[in-house]
Amino acid sequence: MIDDNLDEVRRQLAELKTEHRDLDDVISRVADGAPFDQLRLQRLKKRKLHLKDEITRLENILIPDIIA
Repeated sequence: MIDDNLDEVRRQLAELKTEHRDLDDVISRVADGAPFDQLRLQRLKKRKLHLKDEITRLENILIPDIIA
């Protein structure tokens, strides 16, 4: 049961990391494009930051802090 939960967390983590990497490409294309769409760029960066926070949360579930 616990292994199933950890497998699900790993799957979610992999999906989020993929989306995070894909957003790098999209942000780069939007920033290089003319005309420059500042609002879209801000939204993409905000989404990327949200993904990073979620990735960190899931990584903490997989590797909890251990106080020695």
